[in-house]
Amino acid sequence: MARKQYPLRIDPAIWEAVQRWADDEMRSANGQVEWILRDALKRAGRLPKKERQKADTED
Repeated sequence: MARKQYPLRIDPAIWEAVQRWADDEMRSANGQVEWILRDALKRAGRLPKKERQKADTED
């Protein structure tokens, strides 16, 4: 799967919280942000079907 690079402007305190969460989950901060976004899309019913099936197997 190709990944899209995107510069992210974020409050340093938020980024630190994401980094701590990522460390707790043994993920990179980038991986944590992607997981957070995928989970939010899934909960909102906006995750594409292919990704929804992938997310279901990862839970």
